[in-house]
Amino acid sequence: MEHFYTLQGEGFHTGTAAYFIRLGGCDVGCVWCDVKESWDAAAHPQVSVAEMLGYVTGAKAKMAVITGGEPAMHDLTGLINGLKAENIKVHIETSGAHQLVGNPDWITLSPKKFKSPLDTMLLLADELKVVIYNTSDFEWAEIHAGKVKTDCALYLQPEWSRAEKINPAIIDYIRENPKWRLSLQTHKYINIA
Repeated sequence: MEHFYTLQGEGFHTGTAAYFIRLGGCDVGCVWCDVKESWDAAAHPQVSVAEMLGYVTGAKAKMAVITGGEPAMHDLTGLINGLKAENIKVHIETSGAHQLVGNPDWITLSPKKFKSPLDTMLLLADELKVVIYNTSDFEWAEIHAGKVKTDCALYLQPEWSRAEKINPAIIDYIRENPKWRLSLQTHKYINIA
């Protein structure tokens, strides 16, 4: 769908320079999705792995983030292997609703109520990032925190349009449950892609 070099704005690697590769196609259908135009894979041109590698290496990126849409709907083996061959760390951001085909260096799993993650994907997650829209989402977060490996980083992230209202509840929740960390969409606060 699109690709660009910027800073990672969310989660564990916030502030790190990263080349973002946003793939088209998503069957999760989050009502609050901020890239609904990514849902229809056919609406976006296909780009070869070689061409994409040229963009990433041309930017001198040391890290690439494959996101979507839902990137795990695609076989990512060729893209991931190509990036790794160029000594680029590969991160993926997924809902976990599909089994991943490919071997990235870091998996950020953000489970969605609209299509639950696979337990096998939860066990692969390096980072669990749960978007909080309502206070009932804390229970959803805890259910999934109980299914990830013990060293998985745990993040609660306010849904952007509700951040002002939900942030105080998230802060209170983290104070009471310090295994969690706060993730903010810092790229939106500093107005970068």
